[in-house]
Amino acid sequence: MRIVIQRVKRASVEISGALYSAIGPGLMVLVGVREGDTAADAEWLAQKTVNMRIFDDDKGVMNRNVLQAGGQVLAVSQFTLNASTRKGNRPSYIHAAGHELAIPLYEHYCAVLEQLLGSKVMTGRFGADMQVALVNDGPVTIIVDSVLKE
Repeated sequence: MRIVIQRVKRASVEISGALYSAIGPGLMVLVGVREGDTAADAEWLAQKTVNMRIFDDDKGVMNRNVLQAGGQVLAVSQFTLNASTRKGNRPSYIHAAGHELAIPLYEHYCAVLEQLLGSKVMTGRFGADMQVALVNDGPVTIIVDSVLKE
């Protein structure tokens, strides 16, 4: 699995022109599931998401996590995170997981996040044509890949 974590002032998802979900300050997370990913990958990434120290402390140093900052989380599935761009100019998505794997792992990631945060995680709708808006704070953007486990 691969996620893109963005520290935001606010973020939202619209579907068919209607607001679907929104958050104030916190994290906007794009979630991509690959073939071969497991529940352990989702759990590891949820832990990383909650514990990532990318919020400023009282001295202006990125030393606080989303819990300590009192932030919210919006998690949106995005299969294009697993695009292969090695050949040509048209991305290939052959490594992106199909719905039968991707939906349960995305939902598991969100459920583990909710347990760790002790609050609701806002989401997009899997497979929908979504318009995602955000104000990236910093900007701060972190890419985390469960395969690399860096």
